[in-house]
Amino acid sequence: MSKKQQKIAPALLVSAGLVAGAVALPNLDLKLSGGPQPAIVGSQNSAMATEAPGRQPIQSLSDLNQAFVSISDSVMPSVVTIYTETLVDRPSMFPAEFFGRQFGDFFNMPKPPAGGSKQVRHGLGSGVIVSADGYILTNNHVIDGADTISITTSDNRRIPARVIGKDPRTDIAVIRVDAAGLKPIAIGNSDRLRVGEWVLAVGSPIRENLARTVTHGIVSAKGRANVGLADYEDFIQTDAAINPGNSGGPLVNINGELVGINTAIASRTGGFEGIGFAVPSNMASKVLNELVKKGKVTRGYLGITIQDIDENLAKGLQLNPREGVLVGTVMDRGPAAKAGIRTGDVILEFNGRKVASSVELRNAIAIQSPGTTASLVVNRDGAVQTINARLEEQPDRPDGAPEQTTRAESGTIGFTASVLDAKTAQQLHLKADSRRMVVTSVQDASPAFLAGLRPGDVILSVDKKSITSLAGFSDVIKGKKRGDLMTLLVERGWNRIYFAYKL
Repeated sequence: MSKKQQKIAPALLVSAGLVAGAVALPNLDLKLSGGPQPAIVGSQNSAMATEAPGRQPIQSLSDLNQAFVSISDSVMPSVVTIYTETLVDRPSMFPAEFFGRQFGDFFNMPKPPAGGSKQVRHGLGSGVIVSADGYILTNNHVIDGADTISITTSDNRRIPARVIGKDPRTDIAVIRVDAAGLKPIAIGNSDRLRVGEWVLAVGSPIRENLARTVTHGIVSAKGRANVGLADYEDFIQTDAAINPGNSGGPLVNINGELVGINTAIASRTGGFEGIGFAVPSNMASKVLNELVKKGKVTRGYLGITIQDIDENLAKGLQLNPREGVLVGTVMDRGPAAKAGIRTGDVILEFNGRKVASSVELRNAIAIQSPGTTASLVVNRDGAVQTINARLEEQPDRPDGAPEQTTRAESGTIGFTASVLDAKTAQQLHLKADSRRMVVTSVQDASPAFLAGLRPGDVILSVDKKSITSLAGFSDVIKGKKRGDLMTLLVERGWNRIYFAYKL
């Protein structure tokens, strides 16, 4: 991270890759770093940990001290350090052109081969053993794009690893090693975790010789979402110290059970400031089982867009504020449309549980298996009714979904955009032009926001490609992934501005 970036004090930097993710280590420069069941993975001979450290009554400070020691002793053999190697292009030492001429032309130097030279980038992260036959949970951003992966166990065995599956939408990945004598961790029920409970974080922060560092804190909050790290977010927030390299390591409760996978921190400086995020163990376990059994994660799909009901919406639509979530778009031929759900319906309950937020409902739908029937209690114009909908498998991009407002785009590029039609132009006080795209929202604390992009900016080009339609915009960004560089030329008033940032 450059000194210039470190000076962005007012902005909240949240980055799974940079802040609490895998750490690239050339000269130590920090770079991109129904009811829950225990995970069941591997063959029939695989052994899962089912017992946590025994509970002992704490009657003195000495007992409390010993409790933390016992938890650390129990968990440590299950924690691994993950090493990655990635072949990347080495940047050129000289400018490509010098006053319009190739630099080498002045000295009759041979031209470099296309693509330039290569160098190996080393990465460091953490993981946790979840089965005796070698399955390991970690973060997707720890191993994503790596050419080779290996781990080091608590008894200092260096073992090559292979990727079993990745789920960028939750930032969870599963790798596997072939080794004997592995100790899996006990997996707890993160739904039972309470704010204020003590937790311990274990991992390999900063560098290799700090492997299996233990820190402790409390659960600061649950259900944190809209952080901008993944598509499906339900983070546990903790003040247990998490630093670059801790990503993929376990967050454990006072019984030594896995309750979360440490993923990121929120920071103004890039260092630890007491706000860490972990993927709940229940979400990670579901992803683990799906990746092991199927090689991919299948999610339930209802075919609607939803939003929370704030006070202004409640007043305008004569609704109760913060009671349920409001249905916006209903996808043609989708499960919701077939079941009779309409735009303007307020979903109060899903499968017998009250709906508190759009994020909660979105996660609840996604965790269901395709083909199951979901029961929804909805309020339609003051009349409460129950609607049953048969969920389908979530497609990569739902048919009929407005491409510019899908969560995948928003979560990856940090903003949403739409055609500058008459309605949008009126809302943003701009002149309508159907051949132009305009930024309609920017995620708080996202790289796009930190770069300076704002709603109302008219997009002229992306990565030097002119944008004249929604289809053109979608084509340019559809292959974008975290870590890619995005360059925008926008028009703001009479001024044209370039923005460049890493996703």
